[in-house]
Amino acid sequence: MTTVTVLHPGSMGAAVAAQVVAAGHEVLWVPDGRSEATRERAVQAGAVAVDSLATALHRSSVVLSICPPQAAEDVATLVADHDFAGVYVDANAINPQRMKYIAGEVCPGTVVLDGAIFGPPPGGLRTARLYLAGDQQAVGIVEELFKGTHVEPRRASGDIGSASALKMAFASYQKAARTLAGVAHALATTHGVGAELTAEAESMASSILSDPDYLPSVAARAWRWAPEMEDVAETLRAADLPTEIAEATVAVLARWEQDKDRYDLPVAVALAHLHGRGAGSP
Repeated sequence: MTTVTVLHPGSMGAAVAAQVVAAGHEVLWVPDGRSEATRERAVQAGAVAVDSLATALHRSSVVLSICPPQAAEDVATLVADHDFAGVYVDANAINPQRMKYIAGEVCPGTVVLDGAIFGPPPGGLRTARLYLAGDQQAVGIVEELFKGTHVEPRRASGDIGSASALKMAFASYQKAARTLAGVAHALATTHGVGAELTAEAESMASSILSDPDYLPSVAARAWRWAPEMEDVAETLRAADLPTEIAEATVAVLARWEQDKDRYDLPVAVALAHLHGRGAGSP
């Protein structure tokens, strides 16, 4: 049995903690300063309350940091201040630069793993993926925590920062797409065509992110799409809706202006042009 401290039992943290408990391990948490809702989640997860962070860290060999992203450095600092010498998994949605800072500057004496959680809070019929990057022996320790559970550990293809980069790449699409959907529906509703928009959306392919081979055709048509998005921005402005997403799309499409009608463009080159690189090697 491994003893694990979870900081903190929010909706995702508590669900992950419950999976660790279900696998036969002990999970500790620190109730000091936490809300009643957090307390209830911790109890339901089977976590054991301890009187202080010092006590929790002294008893634990693994810490799982699952907190709001803005608190990632603060939580890591609290752990580092106690000279924790076990495995510290930062599973927060933060950028690779912050992750490297935590591993190299905040917790230099701790084995830090870069973690990224994908999917809903695990449990029941719901499964989450936990990508891990860093020391491979430490990754193996964390993998053992979730054997036979609804959390599926996966090793990221890279070192510290790669799991966070994967999370940022996925979130850049997932979060922006859902936000854009809100703007689109607000615009359609303004003009009384909300039902028609939904009907058209139901006929669309849903594999956009999973099919990067499609991207050269987007680059090839960027010269036509940019003016259309400018009109989208004007339509949004007239409806008193945010125009920033449409305007940002115009700016991105501008990076593909050189690829007009180049439908045979290699994917790697199309992606390189988004970095502002020329038509040479990616």
